[in-house]
Amino acid sequence: MRVSRRTLAKALVVAFVVNLVVMGAGAAMAYEKAPPIPDRVVGPDGETLATGDDVQQGKAVFQRDGLMNHGSILGNGAYFGPDYTADALDLKVEAMKSYYADERYDTAYEDLPAEEQAAVDSLVESDLSDGTPGDGTIEYSAAEAYAHRQVRETYVQRYHEGSDARGVPVEMIDSEEEARRFADFALWTAWMSHTDRPNADHSYTNDWPYAPAAGNTPGASAMTWSVVAMVLLVAGAGIGVWLYTSIDLPEPSTEGVNVPHPDDVDLLPSQSAALWFVPVAALLFLAQTFLGGLLAHYYVERHAFFGLETIPVLGVDVLQVLPFAMAKTWHIDLGILWIATLWLGAGLFLPPLLTGFEPSNQARYVKGLLGALVVVVAGGLTGIWLGAHGYFDGSLWWILGNEGLEYLEVGKLWQAGLLAGFIGWAVLAARGLKPLLDDEKPYGLAHMILYAGGSIALLFVAGFLFTPKTNIAVTEFWRWWVVHMWVEGAFEFFIVAIVGMTLVSMNLLRRRSAEKAVMVEALLVMGTGVIGVSHHYWWIGMPDLWIPIGSVFSTLELIPLVVILFEAINEYRALATSGEAFPYTLPFMFIIASGVWNFVGAGVLGFFINLPLINYYEHGTYLTVGHAHAAMFGAFGFLALGMATYVLRFTVRDWSGRRLRWAFWLWNVGLAAMVFVSVLPVGFIQLEVAFTGSYDAARSVAFYNRPLIQDLFWARLPGDTLIIAGTALFTYDVVAKLRSRRVADDATHVPTGGVVRPFLEDDD
Repeated sequence: MRVSRRTLAKALVVAFVVNLVVMGAGAAMAYEKAPPIPDRVVGPDGETLATGDDVQQGKAVFQRDGLMNHGSILGNGAYFGPDYTADALDLKVEAMKSYYADERYDTAYEDLPAEEQAAVDSLVESDLSDGTPGDGTIEYSAAEAYAHRQVRETYVQRYHEGSDARGVPVEMIDSEEEARRFADFALWTAWMSHTDRPNADHSYTNDWPYAPAAGNTPGASAMTWSVVAMVLLVAGAGIGVWLYTSIDLPEPSTEGVNVPHPDDVDLLPSQSAALWFVPVAALLFLAQTFLGGLLAHYYVERHAFFGLETIPVLGVDVLQVLPFAMAKTWHIDLGILWIATLWLGAGLFLPPLLTGFEPSNQARYVKGLLGALVVVVAGGLTGIWLGAHGYFDGSLWWILGNEGLEYLEVGKLWQAGLLAGFIGWAVLAARGLKPLLDDEKPYGLAHMILYAGGSIALLFVAGFLFTPKTNIAVTEFWRWWVVHMWVEGAFEFFIVAIVGMTLVSMNLLRRRSAEKAVMVEALLVMGTGVIGVSHHYWWIGMPDLWIPIGSVFSTLELIPLVVILFEAINEYRALATSGEAFPYTLPFMFIIASGVWNFVGAGVLGFFINLPLINYYEHGTYLTVGHAHAAMFGAFGFLALGMATYVLRFTVRDWSGRRLRWAFWLWNVGLAAMVFVSVLPVGFIQLEVAFTGSYDAARSVAFYNRPLIQDLFWARLPGDTLIIAGTALFTYDVVAKLRSRRVADDATHVPTGGVVRPFLEDDD
């Protein structure tokens, strides 16, 4: 079946419009159906226990002090501490049981016979089921009012006074009053988890988290749509493979083409400037891996590092200087930043490689963009530390400091700087691609690169649509636009576009063929990944309408990943027939590894944990950690490293890939060991505990302190060590290669035909 590029382009537009309509309607629904923040929470005597302002102030404390990177809220965040929603609900239930046991039987709950415990349990569950606010007021029973006060004081002890056993530094929350406000916020999320929506038979969070004592158990829809999802997977995979194989797309091949040798290609000034993105990214990557090792070790020793509670010579408390939340914040941000840095650098290096065109002052602008990126990175990471330690007054903490939302930690000013950087990159890429943009149709390969980069910037704007006062359900709705749609939409689109352009620059694929391949894969990605973000809305206070939608589209997200893996295998076959003379073997290995890990991490593990019934129990456990590391580092990280290797191959004299090849295998073996030997086994045990006990039990310190779990945490050490060693070797190799970098041609413009002589020709 032969399909024209114009037809594929029209299909892409239709998919974009459908996504826009569905997600736009979802945004309107998010505001309309979000769980209400009460004006007041009152006890049986009318005494005000908390106000809506208290809840909002508690959310601000939660963000400002980085508590989302210590524990999680509504299942989203870090897994070192508890899930505050489940924790507050569990503490509330236990306090209510104690209250009724003392009031009715004048004894401790644990000492009651089974029939009297059952009577108390029934009273507690009855109280919790009657929580619908009337006229903006939540009316507590006496037991609930007692429990609310008890939870507050527990949070003061934990998060203000500190707890070495929990890895919480002293004054993580500055004052007792702020700790109580944080408890008010956590208790409100617990209230929405056990209180039925108006005219519904389930709570605002679809009865999540699993807490049988509070009456929270999975609904029938979770089972029904899990079965539907598995049926759709089989049908959808077959249709997707049929569609891909039915369209006439020539396979990559090295036969009959002249693969240019890097040493024969003139290096232009902007490419020399783009090279410097690589060492900057390498240093960020190295810092991230060291922090990752520290984070893993914190699960074994929560207040020390290999027995050292203080830093030698300085005598500074390790937990106070670099607590888990701060290290986790930097670890996540550095991961995003080094990958983005390499992608930006590669995106500026490729255009002149393809066209031989050097716009005036392009090198100066590229250096300026890199300088601005360094300023934003340094400012953002410093601001996070200052903001979390109370150095910014008023609203400055979330503007200059730490916004405190996972993946969106840096303050709004620094986020604006990153957004400006994306826009600046798009402008510079457009300048470099100008000969192609002038020559091709709006659906050409160069346009696709700009569309992918532009969509990254566009989705980042969603991070500016909320403030610390915004309802947490609405905040999470927009946050997942940035986090998930980057990954499943813009980043996947960027992957297929940049790989297509790279294959063309290697002369393995002609431009028109690459354009068709990119559009087919982009169509599959855009048709599933964008709406697929809705699986993140199941338990955060959004309507249950998202369960069927999220189940269907999250399942179908696996299809484009299968296609991308299929494409990587074809590319590998082309590489295998090329012989030793092929000069791009090493960067090609990274591209293939990216496709494999994308399939394993985002595809296989992503599909498994996104089945509604599994996700109900699994949400926010180590199974998600395995999925995230395999998908983020394995897929996007390896692609970025492949692009870096490709850039180095053109810019370095006396090339040797020996150290990079060693780093490649250290990373792959280390990642596999970390994920399959340590992380996933912990996650499966966690899943069993959540299923047989409660979600809060699976996230408790008691669970993490089990001997078997501690052994599995130690088993992560070899994998982490290999990853750190690979990164250190990569960083060393990059610095060493900079000493023998090639000199750029000073010409402002080079005639036609960069690396690929027929690139500007029409090859239909």
